[in-house]
Formats: sequence, structure tokens, C-alpha cells
Amino acid sequence: MDKAFIAAAFDEARRAASRGEVPIGAVVVRDGTLLAAAGNDVVGAKDPTAHAEMLVLRQAAKVLNNERLLGCDLYVTLEPCPMCAQAISLARIRRLYFGAYDPKGGGVEHGPALYTQPTCHHAPEVYGGLHESEAAALLKDFFKARR
Repeated sequence: MDKAFIAAAFDEARRAASRGEVPIGAVVVRDGTLLAAAGNDVVGAKDPTAHAEMLVLRQAAKVLNNERLLGCDLYVTLEPCPMCAQAISLARIRRLYFGAYDPKGGGVEHGPALYTQPTCHHAPEVYGGLHESEAAALLKDFFKARR
């Protein structure tokens, strides 16, 4: 894990929060080079699939001109939901690093635990709980301010 890349994901999450989006950020990296970075844009794009993970997977695929992101790692501030977890699998992400666990909406360690299912074609290496307290605080503060 590279601390600069998880920090970049947190920067994207903070930018998302400043736009009124749920503060989740993600980056895709290959061979030590950041290929794509994004924060949630569901509200701004009026698109329920505009999660940070989906956006960076699309960007990275365009940069590489390939739908398979072989050798790429994804850093994200929150455990991906089932939709994003499936997209990560389809993109063939090598390693997934995430911050806070999401017992309610996660799809990797919680919920369907997608990568443990026999129907999963590709499971990345998963490293969860990175800067977990920072990631959880970012989300809690965002929702507390909105109440």
C-alpha cells in the first residue's frame, strides 16, 4: 500500500463533500502511476451509478484504452457497495485497498461478500480498514452536518 495514493483518495472524498456529495473518493494506480481519480458525483451528475469507484474505473479504462485494468490497484475511502464490487471484479483490478468498513451497504466484507461467491470470476486481493477512523469520521461529520 502506498500512503500517497490513499491520501489522494481522501482528497477526492473531501472534494466530493465540498460539492454536497457523500464523501467517498477513489484512485486507480498502475506501476506507481496514478491513472484516474474521482469522488462521488451522484447528485451532480444526476446518476445513481456515479460512485467514485465507477467513475475511476471508467476513467482508467479510457486512459489504458482497455476495459480490463490488469495490474491496476484501486484505493477507495469506503468499502465498495455490491455494484462497485462487481465492477471491480469485471475490470480485473489486482488489489483493492479501502478505508472504512460498511456493515450496512458494503459488498466486499459485508452484504453479499461478492468475492467469496463461487460465481465471482475474479477476486482482487483485498486490504480493508486503512485509515479506518479517518474515513469513518469524514462520513460521520458529513452526515451530522446535514441533519
